[in-house]
Amino acid sequence: MDGVLLGFGIVLVMVLTGFAAAVLVPGQVTAMQRGLTPAVYYITNPALMFMLLAETDLGAVVGVYTPIALITAGVSGGIYALVSALALRRRAARTAVGAMASSYVNAGNIGLPIALYAVGSSAPVVAVLLAQLLVIAPVYLAVFAWCTRGPARAGGAAPTPLWRTVAKPIANPVTVATAAGAALSLTGWRLPDVVWIPIEMMGNASIAMLLLLFGMSLHGQKPFTERGSRPDLVLGSVVKLAVMPLVAWVTGRFVFGVEGIHLLGVVVMAALPTAQNVFLFSSQFRMPSTLARDIIFVSSLLSLPVIALVALLLE
Repeated sequence: MDGVLLGFGIVLVMVLTGFAAAVLVPGQVTAMQRGLTPAVYYITNPALMFMLLAETDLGAVVGVYTPIALITAGVSGGIYALVSALALRRRAARTAVGAMASSYVNAGNIGLPIALYAVGSSAPVVAVLLAQLLVIAPVYLAVFAWCTRGPARAGGAAPTPLWRTVAKPIANPVTVATAAGAALSLTGWRLPDVVWIPIEMMGNASIAMLLLLFGMSLHGQKPFTERGSRPDLVLGSVVKLAVMPLVAWVTGRFVFGVEGIHLLGVVVMAALPTAQNVFLFSSQFRMPSTLARDIIFVSSLLSLPVIALVALLLE
């Protein structure tokens, strides 16, 4: 429990620092965001993913943790989709965005410090990242592309091929770095210190920069502006914060036989807030991104008490 509180406390202080910067020096926020965002996207976050994968025993992670993450995300997203389509009568695009927002967790910048302090291992985070980057994101992006792919216009150019539409957002620096780190782990080869130490320094800087950016992004937000989407917001938040941790516990405990601190890590990862990437992806495909933003906001506010409750129950 102490580790969970410490991990979330660190995250909270960093997020509040970013928010305070936005309040105290509003004229510089845009410049800071423009400077930090590309640095994180192209340099520090890829370095972090490379470092995590290279230092992880992928055999142990892929054998247990990654299947649990895949099953948990699949079942949670499926539950949301069924309720959204059958009970709320939503169209495919809104259902797809809500399903991803209710099952795609913020493991990279919030999950890592919590896992390290609460569980003492980055294995649960690496498992979730592998599942999300290599399987879950491509599936949802394919669905997003299908939802927004229009027919060819008469006398005009043919629509962009589906594979190209999906491959474009996936072929990003983080995914490439993840694959490179996985290759290094599988081969057992280690980079010389003169190369590895700078990568480690850049990777360690990524978490702080991401949390600062997240805090800055909260300033001036006006959530819940779409009244018609409130049932979707409630459904997505309940699935994300209650159903997904429960599915993770059942899957880990009764399907894979995980117990103790390892089970805590599995359930805590499922209780993390929705990743901001969902908003990025839905905006890029011109999907209902407001719903994604609101679920991110609610889950970010309520995930701490949920994770604290998980820690008390599984301690």
